[in-house]
Formats: sequence, C-alpha cells, structure tokens
Amino acid sequence: MAKYGKKAGEKVEEALHEMHKGDLKTGSGKKVTSKKQAIAIGLSEARSEGGKVPKKETSKKTGARKSTTKKTTKKKSVAPKKSE
Repeated sequence: MAKYGKKAGEKVEEALHEMHKGDLKTGSGKKVTSKKQAIAIGLSEARSEGGKVPKKETSKKTGARKSTTKKTTKKKSVAPKKSE
C-alpha cells in the first residue's frame, strides 16, 4: 500500500472540510461536489508543497491499446512504366 506523509493527510482533511462547507473550487472555478475530486486536490496541494505523496499512477490501458493497433504493412513495389 502507498505511504503518505502527515502533510498529505492534513491537506486532504482540509480539502474535504472545504468541500463540505461548499468553499472548495476546481481550477476553473466550479464548485467541487465529488469526494474523490476533493481528495485529489488535497494530494495535489500536498505534492506541490513538498509533502510525501507517492507518484501519480499512469493509465495502463494505453500501452496495451498501442500494441494492438500497430500493424506492419508491406508496400507493393510498382514497376516503372516503359516509355515508347
């Protein structure tokens, strides 16, 4: 399981309190209504302040999708036309 520092926990707790009060906003200025989004904002703030937060996980689907879409096609060689 991932290890988080104290600062990360504090920031997430602050973000959740702000969300419940209705004061937490997204980057575009909209009100945050999702608990998951509030946690993500708290972790992001802790990360920017140097708190111990594990790296973001990248999507694993993209690698599998890329390998299936690659297809090798052979180009047919076209003989040049003879001019008379």
